[in-house]
This record gives sequence, structure tokens and C-alpha cells, in this order.
Amino acid sequence: AKDEWDFKFLGMSNHPFIKANYPHHEGIWGWEDAGDQVIMVVRNIKRTMVEYHDILWDIGYAKTWEEAFALVPNLYRERPPLEDFLAWRDERVFDEIDWYGWFIDYYMEGGLMRDMFTNKITTPEHWNMLMVPTGYEMEQLSYDVVVGNKNVEPSYDPNCALITNGCEPVKVISAERLVDHDRGPAIGLEIAAAIDGKVGMD
Repeated sequence: AKDEWDFKFLGMSNHPFIKANYPHHEGIWGWEDAGDQVIMVVRNIKRTMVEYHDILWDIGYAKTWEEAFALVPNLYRERPPLEDFLAWRDERVFDEIDWYGWFIDYYMEGGLMRDMFTNKITTPEHWNMLMVPTGYEMEQLSYDVVVGNKNVEPSYDPNCALITNGCEPVKVISAERLVDHDRGPAIGLEIAAAIDGKVGMD
């Protein structure tokens, strides 16, 4: 698999899988129109939060791709001090839990634009602001400030039109089952069936 940021900054290439965090603020739509379909891999949120912080710590809580890329050699070399994780957890974990659900909703609803803080259906203007997380203060991104009490018609992320089969997943996979010695092979066959017959996969 190739990371979405690598597509954006290192150039387009032919890879069977694209690892994406978009529309989460750690992600970017970097693969343009190279995607055929979405397979969502969901992991237990408790382990997800711990490992997410571990990676952030490894790359010095980088804010840009350049900063993160320079620190890639640090990945998985040592575990963060417990006190660093606990400080991050106490500050961020409830927001991250909300955003994890928001990320899942985005794909399961085919790219429906929702506010990442309230989960309310939002406007394209507000959505575009949310996609630039370092461009605004949190108060500026407030649903009440940007949208207010307007009657909002549901709208969908136009990026989803760039995926052949849209943003709604063709398959949802449990990460825990995928790596399980007993259940993993069957999940692997499900993934194989989902990509069977795609261009370049014969």
C-alpha cells in the first residue's frame, strides 16, 4: 500500500492499495482519480488511539508532510513515555473519538458532508474550511459561526466522484480479524474477491 501523502508529494504511481486517512485532518486527497473503490478497514478504537499517538510521538507531532517525512526513520523505534501519552489522551482523546466516528460516517454515507465537531450536515463552504485544519482557529470553524441556523441541504464531497465506485465502501473489514491466524485467511479472500478483475490485478 502507498500512503495518500506520498501520492501527493512523491508523485503518482501504480499501487493496488492506497492507505488513506482523508477526510480526517491527518489525511489528504492525494491520489487524484486513481482510486476504483473503497475498502474500509476498521480497528478497535482503543488500540487505534494508542497507536495513533505512538506515531504522532515518533514524528514529533509534525504538522506538515515535510516535517513528518524527515522523521520517518524514527517510526516504531521506541515507545513513548507513558506520561506523554496520558497528557495527549487527556487533551485530545474525546475529540479524536468523535472524529473517528465522523470518518466512518463519511465513507458509509458516501461522502456526505458533515461538521466534524457536531456531526450536523454542513455546507460546502464550511466543509472546505474543515479540510484546512491548520488554516483556522477552532472557534472560526464552529458550526454556529459558519453555518448558524441556515437550512442546509445535504451535499456530497465532489472528490467522491473521482472514485470509480464512489466513496461508499464495497467491503468493511475488521483489522483484528484480518491479522487473526484463524480468521485472517478468510478475510484475505474477501479482499481478493473485491479486487479480482480490476485493471492491473490479473
